[in-house]
Amino acid sequence: MSRRLLAAAVVVIVVGTGGWWSTRGPSAIEVDVEVVARVDTLRAYVTASGEIVATRYADLGSSVMGRLVNLRVREGDQVAAGQVLARIDPVQAESAVASSAAALRALEADADGSASQVRSADADLVLAESRQTEAERALSRVRELTSSGLLSQSELDAAIANAAALTAQVNAATAALARARQTQQAATQRVAQGRAEQTRVRDQLSKTEITAPIAGVVTRLDVQEGEMVVMGVQNQPGTILMTISDLSALNAEVKVAEADVLRLSLDDKARVTMEAVPGREYLGRVVAIGASALAQVTAQASAREFRVKVQLEGAVESLRPGLTCDTENLVDERRDVLAIPLQAVVQRGGRSGVFVVSDGRAVFTPVTTGIIGGLSIEITGVDEGASIVTGPFQALRNLPDGGAIRPSTSMTSSPAGET
Repeated sequence: MSRRLLAAAVVVIVVGTGGWWSTRGPSAIEVDVEVVARVDTLRAYVTASGEIVATRYADLGSSVMGRLVNLRVREGDQVAAGQVLARIDPVQAESAVASSAAALRALEADADGSASQVRSADADLVLAESRQTEAERALSRVRELTSSGLLSQSELDAAIANAAALTAQVNAATAALARARQTQQAATQRVAQGRAEQTRVRDQLSKTEITAPIAGVVTRLDVQEGEMVVMGVQNQPGTILMTISDLSALNAEVKVAEADVLRLSLDDKARVTMEAVPGREYLGRVVAIGASALAQVTAQASAREFRVKVQLEGAVESLRPGLTCDTENLVDERRDVLAIPLQAVVQRGGRSGVFVVSDGRAVFTPVTTGIIGGLSIEITGVDEGASIVTGPFQALRNLPDGGAIRPSTSMTSSPAGET
């Protein structure tokens, strides 16, 4: 009798337990839940890193080769435009100037002599032409008198011979004048070449003085007095002596990823921070966006980057080129919008949406997204005050539509929008 009672009791327990499990169903997934809230302002930024550079600067090299015999500035010195900063040994250049001057004087003397020969040949031609004209007139009179029987044939022959001789003299004088003019033209060309050579060597001499092209500060000095400097040639850069920078206006020159560069526009506002000036932000605006991607350092495929320049505003005299910086470039701004954590938006069936909490279950609801501000994103498609699932990531990735959930005890109430 006791065995029958025990068996009946076991059956009752098993049936009851099975019924309880069948009503309980699958266990609920623990998730993070937040309430959809409206933010006053949502701002979208493009962030990038780079360094501070002068808006205007000049790397000074040498256009002549020689020894640096006089260095007149030190790094950090303030210089004026046109100020002599250094001097290259001018001995060879001065010698070349003196030699070209002497050669030019000799060429000019030759040209003067050629001009005198032209004047003399021209006078000889004029005289020969005058005599020829007189001989032609005399020959005409002799012909008339000979035809009248007043002069003999011998006198006519003599007049003809005299006219022919004077014609030959005219031809000779004409040829001599042509040769004199050719000589003068060649001498004039040599003088022009000599003057061009003198201009060249004087230019070389002037380049032994290194002058400041702009007013500014010597921000880099790479040479010392007594060093040899060389000029740049094809595929071989020359010596960079120093860099002059105008520190009254500075840029933050940063590299922006190709995924973000099309979001930028000229005059976009920006915030610039530097490790060298902790706790301080500098305001600025975008003044230049690279038209082409920067050259890749390695041959391996990687994301391209574009150079972007942000001009700093306000007092920047205490800053120096070369300081590392980070920029936040404001690319969009929305006011009074619904915003949720970015990670709450998931993809299901090719659509973007969120999981709205309804009666202990996560219901996938399609939404339309807007700008991204920090870790928040603008949305439309759900009501303000609705509870949505925001994490964790693993749970969101595998969460089924209509799945049972239970809120985590560490849930927050609203998203943190960019302001």
